[in-house]
Amino acid sequence: MPLVVGAVIVNCEGRAFIHRRGYDRTLFPGVWDIPGGHVEAGESPIDALRREVEEETGWRLRRVVCELGEMEWTGGDGISRREIDYLVEVDGDLQAPRLEHGKHIEYAWISLDEVDRLIENRRPEQVLLRDVVTRGLREALRGVPGHD
Repeated sequence: MPLVVGAVIVNCEGRAFIHRRGYDRTLFPGVWDIPGGHVEAGESPIDALRREVEEETGWRLRRVVCELGEMEWTGGDGISRREIDYLVEVDGDLQAPRLEHGKHIEYAWISLDEVDRLIENRRPEQVLLRDVVTRGLREALRGVPGHD
């Protein structure tokens, strides 16, 4: 079963980074997503996370704050995947991500009350990402006044 990783990146305003996949993508065309992707042969999950964050945003992985959990899902291609998601901190200009041309077409920063954007254009069985981003935002905001 292929292994994939995902990165929840939260800015200093307590908002999570999402980007929209291109409409011509095979998996999840036109949906909002987080940076991440497949772990390649010989690559550790953290190395894949580092590579995917840089490829998809231009930012550099500074550190993994925590693991947000693991899940299994099956894409529209019929392939089951195992996914590990992480809350991470990155270096770079968070106001100017370098989206991977052709693969991602726009980006946004969302708060906890906006996570339902992640289920736009998804089928009901594809809502797991909303739960991952919610966990990441809650973890990032833990201990921040006004967010307990």
